[in-house]
Amino acid sequence: MIHLDTNFLIRALRPGSDEDKKLRLWLDANEDVGVSAMTWAEFFCGPLNPGDKEAAELLFPIVEPLSPEDAVKGAELFNSTGRRSRSLSDCLIAAVALRLGARVATGNRADFAPFLTHGLVLAE
Repeated sequence: MIHLDTNFLIRALRPGSDEDKKLRLWLDANEDVGVSAMTWAEFFCGPLNPGDKEAAELLFPIVEPLSPEDAVKGAELFNSTGRRSRSLSDCLIAAVALRLGARVATGNRADFAPFLTHGLVLAE
């Protein structure tokens, strides 16, 4: 299973991008690909190009909710990785992925690197 970070989702909707190509490969290989509610919220903050909302909703009709346990794990990640400014959303995305045993696809690998020692795996 692979969960997308917001930046990966945005880029995956651009035809011909590296992220678009990777997503298509994963889907063609019947890989389970999803997004968390945190990714979904960030995505809809925009700005969106025409058609992005509809394309994303077709790709991801089910969005993984944040559970109370994810909130606690996200806070633990935030506190244990230096309380980095503006990193709480990444912590929550990582928490959901950890709960599901999912790899995270991101265009900002450095943002998620602090979570690798906590068991997070990044998608290649």
